[in-house]
Amino acid sequence: MENLKVSSKSDPNLVSGAIINVIKKVGKVEIHTIGAGALNQAIKAIAVARGHIMSNGLDLRCKPCFFEIDMDGIRKTGIKLLIEVEQVN
Repeated sequence: MENLKVSSKSDPNLVSGAIINVIKKVGKVEIHTIGAGALNQAIKAIAVARGHIMSNGLDLRCKPCFFEIDMDGIRKTGIKLLIEVEQVN
């Protein structure tokens, strides 16, 4: 599965394009964020991607969970968002 790393400086429109491209290829994508600003940008990107993909009769499902990462010897906790596509009835 492909992982996208989103920061507080990420452009939600560019991230939404990346989400859509990966979804079209694989059907799901993981977004990794560390910090409130990064999570905010990721959520905005998911909302934009969802708006675009719904015109094709599809919707996105988001499953959040925590993950831990070691950054320069410091243990940090982030939020991972598993985004999956589903058919709209």
